Amino acid sequence: MTQHTLFWSTFEYGNWTAYVAATEEGLCYAGTPQEDLEVLKAWAAKRLPGFQLVENDAALACYKTELKQFLEGKRTDFTQKISLNGTPFQQSVWEALRTIPFSETTSYSAIAEQIGNPKAVRAVGAAIGANPILIVVPCHRVVGKNGALTGFRGGLEMKTKLLELEEK
Repeated sequence: MTQHTLFWSTFEYGNWTAYVAATEEGLCYAGTPQEDLEVLKAWAAKRLPGFQLVENDAALACYKTELKQFLEGKRTDFTQKISLNGTPFQQSVWEALRTIPFSETTSYSAIAEQIGNPKAVRAVGAAIGANPILIVVPCHRVVGKNGALTGFRGGLEMKTKLLELEEK
């Protein structure tokens, strides 16, 4: 049996520290600030069973560079490959998130309509909450129908900072 590798590293920016991980197919995980390595390990065990976790800063350097540039306001999109690992429904939601333009927001119900399932607003919310690649797959751009900030895996403070960054 071929052993697959999941490379991981820490990404630090300001007072944020997060784990990032990638397979040979692309970035597959960008965690929330201050979560511990156990969260990444649990995600990997569920989504990529049989993969061996290997710390490798060099393998993640290109992804970390783009994240840093984004947070510094020097980049508005990401060009590196990504690998989304989830159910078909989750993947459809995450792909819809990738179509939200920089500095714009949309609602959960709009995403549900975009994927052709307008009654699945709660399921869309759950899929967005399970998004494994924060910032790169911009779930922070999804707000309530009335424009109110709603849940975010990284916390509302992080969501607010990301949206403010995009307003500049």
